[in-house]
Amino acid sequence: MNRICIAAFISFAVSAVLGPVFIPFLTRIKFGQTVRDDGPESHLKKNGTPTMGGVIFLAGMLIPALMQIPYCDKVIPILILTFGMALIGFIDDYVKVVLKRAMGLKAWQKMSLQIILSVAFGLYLTYMTDADMTMKIPFMPGTNVDLGWAAIPFMIFVVIATSNGTNLTDGLDGLAGSVTLVVSVFFCIASVMTGEGVEGVAAAFAGGLAGFLLFNSYPAKVFMGDTGSLALGGYVAGMAYALHMPLIIILVGIIYVIEAVSVILQVGCFKITHGRRIFKMAPIHHHFELCGWAETRVVAVFTIITALACVLALCGIR
Repeated sequence: MNRICIAAFISFAVSAVLGPVFIPFLTRIKFGQTVRDDGPESHLKKNGTPTMGGVIFLAGMLIPALMQIPYCDKVIPILILTFGMALIGFIDDYVKVVLKRAMGLKAWQKMSLQIILSVAFGLYLTYMTDADMTMKIPFMPGTNVDLGWAAIPFMIFVVIATSNGTNLTDGLDGLAGSVTLVVSVFFCIASVMTGEGVEGVAAAFAGGLAGFLLFNSYPAKVFMGDTGSLALGGYVAGMAYALHMPLIIILVGIIYVIEAVSVILQVGCFKITHGRRIFKMAPIHHHFELCGWAETRVVAVFTIITALACVLALCGIR
């Protein structure tokens, strides 16, 4: 318990102190967000808000997370996946902000980098730690599944799907951070319950996100950018695999799933029907905005849904 509290406190303190220093720096070098014209009109006022703020919570959680390595060898692959995704996101943000290419990296470039990183994570987890690719089945105690040769392709799918789901969730002030903070608390409790030893990393990440939300909650003084949102996906996928529970992401990451599915359905319907839409706008958080919900209400409701899903998930990991 002391290790968990210390990790969370250090991470929170570093993030809280770094914010007032790093945000003005981003402003000075003009690393401002360019809001898309096809988004909600209310978001246009956010143009120029500093981005790449994910560096704040990543810096906050790094040292307390590294302090966990002597207690668990699975900490390293989690950090590899988290910071690897952060690097991909940083490159994407750089292309958008500095090179002025609004869509960032091309889809095939981002996908290729994510696949390479996912394979590196899987190989390290399998051959350099005491973990393997065996998956526990939620709500079925003692039931494990070994996919054999299909484990790596499935793991690549999980990592990419999760990182893109978190990326899509990052569309409102404090939304992705709040949802993932709750998921981090779940991972911390789940690790203690299962004895997997990665609770310190989860606590560090939760503390870092809490510190970041001081500046990212509505009205946001800084956005996490792809640097932060892709890192969230890498962290969630890495923690889930360290706990042998990648399938639990479907439940605890229900908001990521809903956000991603809403985009898939919207695009599919638009193409098949030649212009018809299911939602007023996708991802679905924008749909609720256009229905008259305030940003803060959407964030609150989505966070509560995540919390309820995490409580349910805890019942399924015994």
